Amino acid sequence: MSSSFWNFMVMLLPFYQEKLTEAGCDEAGRGCYAGPVFAAAVILPKKFHHPLLNDSKQVNARQRDLLRSIIEQEAISWAVVSVGNEEIDQINILKASFKAMHLAIAQLKSSPQLLLIDGNRFIPYRNIPHHCIVKGDGKYSSIAAASILAKTHRDEYMMQLHDQYPQYGWNNNKGYGTAEHRKAIEAHGLCEYHRKSFNIMPPQLSLPI
Repeated sequence: MSSSFWNFMVMLLPFYQEKLTEAGCDEAGRGCYAGPVFAAAVILPKKFHHPLLNDSKQVNARQRDLLRSIIEQEAISWAVVSVGNEEIDQINILKASFKAMHLAIAQLKSSPQLLLIDGNRFIPYRNIPHHCIVKGDGKYSSIAAASILAKTHRDEYMMQLHDQYPQYGWNNNKGYGTAEHRKAIEAHGLCEYHRKSFNIMPPQLSLPI
């Protein structure tokens, strides 16, 4: 059977435990050459289910947009926050990802009692216990929902940046280091939205800001 069939058959776990209020957290854009890193925190109803919901990388753009509207409408609380490329260069991408998650959690209208974090590392947020779950966006609904929101909000932002710098093809690559993006950097140098700390190319080839 096709992979698209199995995507529809994914059965995410609705929660890690039943009693506490859980928030799923995930980020998007950590490995990009350009633009901010986005993070989302989502508290879903315990009985929330949607057959398309999955890790954002496993569903197409149209499905992600559909899921975004459903999640934003049906979640008990959600928040999406970004940390820009200049701060990423100052504090490094890992710390910037954690900071974006912390800021997203802080903006939730309901206070979570447990955090489910996609990945294997996290800086504790206040006194809220957390669990790091490798590939959690393909295991738990709240983390999958956070991955959808982080991805769709970041993609929307990169489409806006594309209008300023169409030469980099951000409408297609969203700032990731694709062959198209790398060739554009070789031809045009870096711009103000590139992450200079990633050492993408020698500084002398950067465009003046």
